[in-house]
Amino acid sequence: MANQYIKEGYMTKKSINKRTIFSPDNFKARWFTLDNVALRYYDGSLEKGKTNEKGKVEISSIKVVEEVEDGKLEGKLNTFQIGFHDSSEQHTLYITAQTDDMRKDWVQAIRDVCQSQGVEFDLKYHSGVFQRNLKRFNCCDQINKNSPGCQPTFNQPENARKQNGLAGSSTLSVRDTPLPPIPPNTPARDPRNSKTFVIALYDYQGAADGDLSITKGEEYEVIDNSKEHWWTAKNKKGEKGYIPANYVEVVTSTGLESYDWYHKNITRHRAEEMLKAEGKEGCFIVRDSSTKGMYTVSIYTKESGTMVLHYHIKQFNDGMFYISEKFKFPTIPDVIKYHKCNSGGLVVRLRSPPTGTSQPSTAGFGHDIWEIDPTELELFEELGRGQFGSVKRGKWRKNKSVAVKMMQQGMMNEDDFIDEAKTMKMLQHENLVQLYGVCSKQRPIYIVIEYMKHGSLLNYLKRQRGVILKKPNKLLDMCLQVCRAMKYLESQSFIHRDLAARNCLVGDNLVVKVGDFGLARYVLDDEYTSSSGTKFPIKWAPPEVLGYTRFSSKSDVWAFGVLMWEIFTGGDMPYGKIKNQEVVEQVVHHGKRLEKPQACPGEVYDIMMVCWEKDERNRPGFAVLENKLANLSDDDYCS
Repeated sequence: MANQYIKEGYMTKKSINKRTIFSPDNFKARWFTLDNVALRYYDGSLEKGKTNEKGKVEISSIKVVEEVEDGKLEGKLNTFQIGFHDSSEQHTLYITAQTDDMRKDWVQAIRDVCQSQGVEFDLKYHSGVFQRNLKRFNCCDQINKNSPGCQPTFNQPENARKQNGLAGSSTLSVRDTPLPPIPPNTPARDPRNSKTFVIALYDYQGAADGDLSITKGEEYEVIDNSKEHWWTAKNKKGEKGYIPANYVEVVTSTGLESYDWYHKNITRHRAEEMLKAEGKEGCFIVRDSSTKGMYTVSIYTKESGTMVLHYHIKQFNDGMFYISEKFKFPTIPDVIKYHKCNSGGLVVRLRSPPTGTSQPSTAGFGHDIWEIDPTELELFEELGRGQFGSVKRGKWRKNKSVAVKMMQQGMMNEDDFIDEAKTMKMLQHENLVQLYGVCSKQRPIYIVIEYMKHGSLLNYLKRQRGVILKKPNKLLDMCLQVCRAMKYLESQSFIHRDLAARNCLVGDNLVVKVGDFGLARYVLDDEYTSSSGTKFPIKWAPPEVLGYTRFSSKSDVWAFGVLMWEIFTGGDMPYGKIKNQEVVEQVVHHGKRLEKPQACPGEVYDIMMVCWEKDERNRPGFAVLENKLANLSDDDYCS
């Protein structure tokens, strides 16, 4: 008699293999079933259901059932892990659910089955994943793939926790903290838990066959979110197609996603830049606060000189929200509505959100656009020249602003680059310059990228030097933006190799983005060539690269420290006019480091020095650096 299913659902799994580099092909959408004997997965689709069984994990072999910290598995959310023993080997199956609630339901269901079968779990687990290229876990830096773990499992007895030195520790992540109560007037959602609904944050006009155009403020049902950047969705008319994942936000119980004034992940400094650029009295936004679980209203005013003020939205024990205790309301939108009519303790009443917020870049113009027809490009003035050739401002299909790199022949290994560029196109982050595609069937080759109106960060620093060096908060924010881009690249196991101010670009509202990631491998330029013939930027390179050409994310950390130094000097050349050969001698053999810039606070220089640790193992990862910089951005000297 067939086992009865306890649970069934459609999710994405990561292949259990021994490949060195992860790629999108490692992830497959599968039907999963759970019974008292095994967790099984099948071929199939949402429309057709499951077909052939592809594999299973016996309940008796399971040793770990835990969530994976969001972002640790190639930037994915809602992932959980099944650790199990197969013969004498340990394996981990990573499964990504469509929502956090769905993840929690599956984790609990599998745990319940294991406990009913008397399964004993391991005492520890890893909340992250093992990065094969870096040969270490990204949650604890342990270098043994079979190490016992860094976190106690969910049901570990207290005496075992003490024996392992883990007493008092907790496996709960930020996502486990209780959400605010559902506002009373929030419309009820579809009760079918397996469905995910999103709100469009921006308009998108489908550019490729199979794309679905979306309208800002409209709601869509997600059919398949197994691809990182392009999800399959359905509109209210039943039409289906691909939509850019970064143009939508999953609908939550708060319902804030549908309001123009809500900006979920924007930082304090980015909020200030956005509101100052709008320059209208009472212009405001609501954003997630740096204090977890709270929200902040940021308001522009000229009442006491031009400034942006920030107010916490707080919550009483009875669930009511307020900015001023005298005026409390059942929902955050009700709070905003009241303060649009009455200042109620604010410096000025709320007027309207900024109108000039720019749309983020998509990973390519459409879900299936890579080779770009050069006849669809209009080219205008030259923006600059780099080691590869000239860069011109352009337009794609008459309306999309782009920058076009025209690759000078003989300056790069073209065939190798084109192969790699397809992977680079799939790297997407708000602080990375987006690669849209290439024109590779002609010479010179064109590389079509995102247009950034203020050009390179290096030139911007030099132009604004007299003003910007007096504003350490702006300089620190630039560093923080670059750090976040590098944290993302690190999570994708991607090494930049040429991080420097010249390879970062500046856009509206002082948004800084990292560009030219990975291109140093293909450049043919004496400035990038060591005595051994290896190509890399000497003055931004750490000892292990100068001596052994050993690149890693930790060599990018060293270069990031040099980039911070460039920012706080207003674009000076590292080590002045000292020649490359002498730089190698001084850095490798005499431990020379760049001196503290005059405009640089001591706490910021301390971070640079940590980036320049001789032993790469002592350098922090970008996640640690991000926390250090974010904490400094709240200090008095950066306010």
